[in-house]
Amino acid sequence: MSKEPILKVSGISKSFGGIKALNDVSFDVHAGEILGIIGPNGSGKTTVVNCITGFVKKSSGHVFFRGKDISRKPPHKIADMGVTRTFQIMRPYYSLPAYKNLVVPLFSPRAKRTGGWRGGGRLGDRNTVGIDILEEIGFERDSYVPYKLAATLPTGYLKRLELARCLALKPEIIICDEIFSGLSMSEIASMVPLIERLQMDGITLIMIEHRLRELFRVTDRIMVLNFGKKLMEGHPKTVMANEAVKAAYFGSQTVQEVMDHA
Repeated sequence: MSKEPILKVSGISKSFGGIKALNDVSFDVHAGEILGIIGPNGSGKTTVVNCITGFVKKSSGHVFFRGKDISRKPPHKIADMGVTRTFQIMRPYYSLPAYKNLVVPLFSPRAKRTGGWRGGGRLGDRNTVGIDILEEIGFERDSYVPYKLAATLPTGYLKRLELARCLALKPEIIICDEIFSGLSMSEIASMVPLIERLQMDGITLIMIEHRLRELFRVTDRIMVLNFGKKLMEGHPKTVMANEAVKAAYFGSQTVQEVMDHA
């Protein structure tokens, strides 16, 4: 990992009316790292993702990618820089076949600029490259699955399709919002090696997840959010041994005691 962070989140806060969803949250992510972000429901995990990727306007704070302030950039500009994301509620083009969902990002400025549809030894038109990418993330090339409408795909394939659309942009960072959610144990077991391979390919990952056992298998470091604030960060075993984190998940202490530990 490099000494300088590839992504730096500095003091971001976000309020929705009178509710403060994020309160002065800061953290760094280094190139090649897998950072897990966990916390109880309503702790601010998805809001962090939305603030980083421009889908929600921050109330205050800054986000830096490779030293450049991307805080005010819209989502498509952030994706064009190489910071991509999946969605907790999948957002494919439901009326298109699975492989055609990849043809759309393969026409993007970033894909054209980086050779995303010709690079990496890939040859052929965008349709072929789309099927190549789907095969890489677990679609059976010789089956009808890549040609099925996205609307007909089960959750496991839709989750992989979300990742594939990110990969079509040749990203530097992929932020996965509950990529394991809704999957069976066998589907998760097949997804874990894929996540590990993405890291080996040099992609930095941020994973927001409730499936902690599976998450801890792949992450280098964990950050815990609670009530919109960063509770702590560190190695998964260290984090889960912390009394404040236990209280946040299991309610063994009062809210005030939890915040006193933070």
